[in-house]
Amino acid sequence: MPTKIGEVIEASTTEFTAQCYELHRPPPFGSLVKTREGEVEIYGVVCSAETTSIEPGRRPIARGGEEAEEEDIYRSSPQLAKLLRTDFSALVVGHGEGLGGGENEKGEKINHYLPPRPARIHSFVYLCEPEEVEKFSRSFDFLSILVGTGGQADELIAATLRHTAAAHRDPRDFLVMAGKELALLLSGETNRLNTILRRIRG
Repeated sequence: MPTKIGEVIEASTTEFTAQCYELHRPPPFGSLVKTREGEVEIYGVVCSAETTSIEPGRRPIARGGEEAEEEDIYRSSPQLAKLLRTDFSALVVGHGEGLGGGENEKGEKINHYLPPRPARIHSFVYLCEPEEVEKFSRSFDFLSILVGTGGQADELIAATLRHTAAAHRDPRDFLVMAGKELALLLSGETNRLNTILRRIRG
């Protein structure tokens, strides 16, 4: 079973934000996660994460001046875990149809475009298992969504491809094919393409 990591607290057709069940434990940047809306399973790529106070506008204060280790702060002030929250946002990159009983069945059809409706508030969010990541990334159609995003799009593309490559039997072959797809999507943007490829190689 996939690992349940959080719960949707904001959602739109293009993105959803979830609160983590464990403080300071968001899924990795660029990893594939999923949630659902009815019988539709919605896939997203983690594009940001933050840990903040649960009270808007109230910033945490430094508490470790007398402590030897960072963890000592939480041991001496256990209430901190209830005063802070870790949220992450995921860019929607596709959805699955043909589900039954909430599991990713063999008959599921994966579409690498936006779902008809956003995820429901309080829907559970799961970290996708390697088998599901491999299945989702057999097509590179999701890359066009990532290429078109603003902000740290290039960093997100590189991180996503590093994560998805690890789920394939031959990661190098996967990355070569991904590079060719990016070359088509970014024709005329040679500098941007080279920047992404350097980040993929690490």
